[in-house]
Amino acid sequence: MRQERRFARVRPNASAASLIVGPRVPVVPCQVVDYSAGGACIELNADVTLPPRFELLHGGTKKKCRTVWRKVRRIGVAF
Repeated sequence: MRQERRFARVRPNASAASLIVGPRVPVVPCQVVDYSAGGACIELNADVTLPPRFELLHGGTKKKCRTVWRKVRRIGVAF
């Protein structure tokens, strides 16, 4: 039996976002692959080391996040 993937490779409706990791650190560009009230799946444009907590700036909204899981350049975060 074929197991369905949880997230598509890159969804056409993936939207641009930024990660704010510190006050004097440049923002990290990313794509939001999936978004819900409790968290999001984001894809980084490059291999970047992130702290366990940061802020996601997406669609004019800033959310405090914590990393829940990571798989290469995909990261699951909880709000």
